[in-house]
Amino acid sequence: MYLTKEEEKTLRGEDGETLQKAIEILVALGDIYGADALIPIKSAQVSGVSYKTIGDAGIEWISDLKGTVKVPTVLNPAGMDMDNWERLGIDPKFAAKQIEIINAFGSLGIEPKCTCTPYYLSGFDVQYKDHLAWGESSAISFSNSVLGARTNREGGPSALSAALVGKTADYGFHKTENRTPNIEITVDFETAGSDYGALGYIAGKIVGSKIPLFKIKSVPSKDEMKMLGAAMAASGAVALYHIDGVTPEITDKEFVYEKPAESVSIEKKDIDAVYESANESTMANDIVTIGCPHCSKAELAQIADLLEGKTVVKEFWVFTSRELAGQNKDLVDRIEASGAKVVCDTCMVVSPAANKYQCMMVNSGKAYAYVPSMCGSKATYGTVERCVKDATGEI
Repeated sequence: MYLTKEEEKTLRGEDGETLQKAIEILVALGDIYGADALIPIKSAQVSGVSYKTIGDAGIEWISDLKGTVKVPTVLNPAGMDMDNWERLGIDPKFAAKQIEIINAFGSLGIEPKCTCTPYYLSGFDVQYKDHLAWGESSAISFSNSVLGARTNREGGPSALSAALVGKTADYGFHKTENRTPNIEITVDFETAGSDYGALGYIAGKIVGSKIPLFKIKSVPSKDEMKMLGAAMAASGAVALYHIDGVTPEITDKEFVYEKPAESVSIEKKDIDAVYESANESTMANDIVTIGCPHCSKAELAQIADLLEGKTVVKEFWVFTSRELAGQNKDLVDRIEASGAKVVCDTCMVVSPAANKYQCMMVNSGKAYAYVPSMCGSKATYGTVERCVKDATGEI
């Protein structure tokens, strides 16, 4: 693996121990996966932020690091709403640890923005073919697939190392030849809304870590593609997918690929089965959550419209980024007028706040895949409309 003189200097420790450790991680990954060099990145997103998932060992590791990140860097969702953690019943001891983690990241120059949708953040734009080092699975899928940028599925240490060095190893999805589809999925029926979460939940189990090319009858919105990719990353390990005639890379005439040899079809009955199997239980939902990944402005507007003039009869949490909530205070106020809570910086999966509930209704294939193992509760699946009706006691 070729290193510049400056990179060799860093590797020898002449720029300090933290940068030496960081570039050692990047070089080790590059050697394992056959990279020939390090390449500059435009931005980074670091996972492993919630105290629920990294514990005291994670705090100790982050706190030992010194220096400043070289590129704009934000964080994955934390374990609580950083400004309003008491509202969801977070233990003060947990809160203190979570604040310590965020402060430790902040000391490295990382912006304390905790979201799984960094592409919504102002000043954090992503362009076609930009090289990134992102760590959250749904964000990786969205950037690779919907935006046509390039990132591998980084772990917390490797994303942070890339942020500190300003570079990452040039392998995997950074290489055009590794981005070609190798399985075709036909969806020959109309799909909309949470159907894409169910589709992703099914497809992820089928394709694992392959790169699917979807032939879809409907044309999905970016929010729907966000839900599709998030679910495939959770039920499988999909970091990149293409949609024929829709996603930017597959419509680029310079992107040359052969028709995948392997093909499968997903039928409407398969999607219907996700809704039906998720709702077979006689156990009543005692909480409803939306926002995995974090809600966009359009999704907040839809929820606000559906809740207009209604009152929730159970806990109803809507997750989004703090920045987006601040930019759309009118929508937040309309949602919260119903008694629902708009929660920032976290989500139902990485926060311990959801652990006390027995049965959670979600509209996300990703949450449907993760809630049983991460929160210890049953998950039921439904459309946004059904989620609102359940929360307001209409069903």
